[in-house]
Amino acid sequence: MRILHTSDWHLGRTLHGVDLLGHQAAYLDHLVEVVRAEGVEAVLVAGDVYDRAIPPVDAVTLLSDTVARLAEHADVVLTPGNHDSAIRLGFGASLMRPGVHFRTRVPDVGAPVILDPASRGGSGGQVAVYAVPYLDPDGVRWELADGCCEDAPDASEAPGPAAERRPLPRSHEAVTAAAMRRIGADVAARRESAPGDRLRNVVMAHAFVVGGQASESERDIRVGGVDSVPAGVFGGVGVDYVALGHLHGPQKVTVPTDVSRGTTGQGGAGGTVARYSGSPLAYSFSEMHQKKSTVLLDLDASGEARTELVPAPVPRRLAEVSGTLDELLGEAGDAHTDDWLRVFVTDDSRPTEMYARIRTRFPHALQVQHRPARGTEREVVSVVGSGRDPLEVTHEFVQHVTGSGPRTSEAAALRTALERALASERSA
Repeated sequence: MRILHTSDWHLGRTLHGVDLLGHQAAYLDHLVEVVRAEGVEAVLVAGDVYDRAIPPVDAVTLLSDTVARLAEHADVVLTPGNHDSAIRLGFGASLMRPGVHFRTRVPDVGAPVILDPASRGGSGGQVAVYAVPYLDPDGVRWELADGCCEDAPDASEAPGPAAERRPLPRSHEAVTAAAMRRIGADVAARRESAPGDRLRNVVMAHAFVVGGQASESERDIRVGGVDSVPAGVFGGVGVDYVALGHLHGPQKVTVPTDVSRGTTGQGGAGGTVARYSGSPLAYSFSEMHQKKSTVLLDLDASGEARTELVPAPVPRRLAEVSGTLDELLGEAGDAHTDDWLRVFVTDDSRPTEMYARIRTRFPHALQVQHRPARGTEREVVSVVGSGRDPLEVTHEFVQHVTGSGPRTSEAAALRTALERALASERSA
């Protein structure tokens, strides 16, 4: 089966105040075209479909339209991430058309979506997709408690059903491991019931897996100081591919097949392949060097997972440029006039009308900072007491902020302001 793995669309997000919905729509047009042109049979969206729990109306409309277009060519499975509201993303899931699966309920983690190519005229084998929504430890540590933990009470000593369980530890590792135990049990049961049938298995999960490289724009999911999930949690249960979401840089994660033996899997009979698809757009300057993409996954009859990265369209490049104002307004800035920019102006003194002149030269500049090129000096903190001359203090402040003292006209303006303030106090 050919599967497209994507995540972290963050529909409705802005970049330093710039509305990105049009660029996100362009990416989704690209996604639909890839599905059509590459004969994709299933699309997996591993969380953070929206950027916030209550998305703007335009973002909801865009998602609805995109899912309808994708469903014309492939099955679609979506799960919420830590930015989404599981309730809002899953609203009306039972009313969706065949082939569209919003999997937002935690109790469903052990019940797969069975994708059958024959339903769309294909000839490949079935694939079981276990969709794991973002698991907030505080919200699900009771719901996923299943008696499998070391501290679980002996059921024979428990006075009743409610006392037979204890909450899972307050960590992402604990709740994800509990979800994977349910998935492993279901995989084993299906293989036992049909020993000759090699059902291929895929897990979708939205989590920070140990070994992944984070960037600044992923929202912190730390709870109780434990925010990561060891990659070994996904190994050893018969899963062929793990479609990860949360980290915005496309990357592969090594999953140990047998933690005790230290072996690693490469897919199929050798183990589990796990990968982050990354976000379709750069959502912070920390992502400006990432090559955004979507994962094209091929699962063969043995379950071997082969992946290929399909480059995502780049609506506007993110870049960083620094120099004196004269340098930036000259040749040094020629290559960046159409970029989303972070600009560092290195003049020793803050140039007059710096921001306005930069924005005229670079209409898409998102951040402009004055960062003098001189070496960083040790900051000297002095106490400003009542005996200090207020005018002297203001001059020192101007020196500290701009790198040079006030000009004659500025000093006159400061003196006038101070005199008016003193006069106002005397007349009060």
